[in-house]
Amino acid sequence: MGHLSKFLLPLVLALAPGSNARACQQSARTFEAENAILTGTKVESTLSGYTGSGYVAGFDEGSDKITFNIPSSITKLYDLSIRYAGIYGEKRTTIVLNGGDNTEVFLAATETFTTVSAGQVLLKEGNNTVDIVNNWGWYLIDSITIKPSEPRAPHNINPSLNNPNAGVEATTLYKYLVSIYGKKILSGQQDLSWANWINTQIGKTPALVAVDLMDYSPSRVERGTVGTSVEDAITHHNNGGIISVLWHWNAPTGLYDTEERRWWSGFYTDATDFDIAATLANPSGANYTLIIRDIDAIAMQLKRLQSAGVPVLWRPLHEAEGGWFWWGAKGPEAAKQLWNLLYDRLTEYHGLNNLIWVWNSIEPEWYPGDSTVDILSADVYAQGNGPISVQYNQLVELGNDKKLIAAAEVGAAPLPDLLQAYEAHWLWFAVWGDTFVNNAQWNSLEVLREVYNHDYVLTLDEIQGWRNTV
Repeated sequence: MGHLSKFLLPLVLALAPGSNARACQQSARTFEAENAILTGTKVESTLSGYTGSGYVAGFDEGSDKITFNIPSSITKLYDLSIRYAGIYGEKRTTIVLNGGDNTEVFLAATETFTTVSAGQVLLKEGNNTVDIVNNWGWYLIDSITIKPSEPRAPHNINPSLNNPNAGVEATTLYKYLVSIYGKKILSGQQDLSWANWINTQIGKTPALVAVDLMDYSPSRVERGTVGTSVEDAITHHNNGGIISVLWHWNAPTGLYDTEERRWWSGFYTDATDFDIAATLANPSGANYTLIIRDIDAIAMQLKRLQSAGVPVLWRPLHEAEGGWFWWGAKGPEAAKQLWNLLYDRLTEYHGLNNLIWVWNSIEPEWYPGDSTVDILSADVYAQGNGPISVQYNQLVELGNDKKLIAAAEVGAAPLPDLLQAYEAHWLWFAVWGDTFVNNAQWNSLEVLREVYNHDYVLTLDEIQGWRNTV
């Protein structure tokens, strides 16, 4: 089980039938922020509606935090919630358990105090610390509450893809993914070159490789880019691997191309004046024609993969809800409309039946609907190699536990023992490349060896029979 085994064994014993230890930690416990250890923060009482004697404010520097000391008589998994006020707009905070794994929590804008789920924490026997660390800052914290987690109910995953004409390669891959869900996790890496780096460092190759169609975007091609991602995908497929594809879609037009925002950063909202909402509202306009041109250009690359027999975990419009990419800059309705256009153009017009459609945002208002989404996913960049349980549980709720769920991009590879302890049944993880997979602050070689040699983690050599799934 790796270096966490001694820590997790008491959890197994505590959950055993008839355990007296289990009964002693069943009630919810609330900890007031004003009684915690404050670092760079302060107690206030100006905003009404708080509990206790006040709340904590002053989150305006990166190191600002609150530290809660939480004793536990046993090792046990708890649901964690935060009572906060988001009077300065929507924000994000970071939860750190016992100085280790980090979890990012989204705090919606509010006018009063409200409660948000902050995922789960696996408390060890003895004293534990839970830090709430600045991140975006500018929010008010009233208290936290922990409550024993209930065991996860069995999943009820859709047995087939949405596309009734899906090809045998895609349907076979999907059946294989369903068969391992909740039992194993696929190791994954962004870019074939970094997958090869993993093999050089630890002697194992990721089961899944993610590639980017960015350099096939027409506004990049016309400036001289030459994509090689399709060739990389076919190479990994021919070695028995699984392929995920994203697209950093350079805006079709309106690139600023300044010293600060060069043309090659044209997928960012602040690098273009391209307005997707206005474009979609005018189907006879020139910009709409350019959108179709771009989709058709990418369709040609996806057809190359289809011709090579490669099923694709297709993840366009990633991180739309963040707003930092132009396809999410005009809000959820425009993003959903663009998703539906992509789905119709690629599936119906181009007949691409090798695609398994992967949605990549968490907030419900952004979700385009079950009928065009096969798999749900999130991109999470949090240090500490934790289980990313907050986002997993949010996606379970979004899909009513009928959709497979993937950690499509991560900064830190999740430790398998924690994934199992938290019952965070991610289907795959894919670590981002340079500055993440090769950065010891995010992924030490010790951790990568533990991950890639764990029984719960599938590597390339262990999935060679997936094409025989029936």
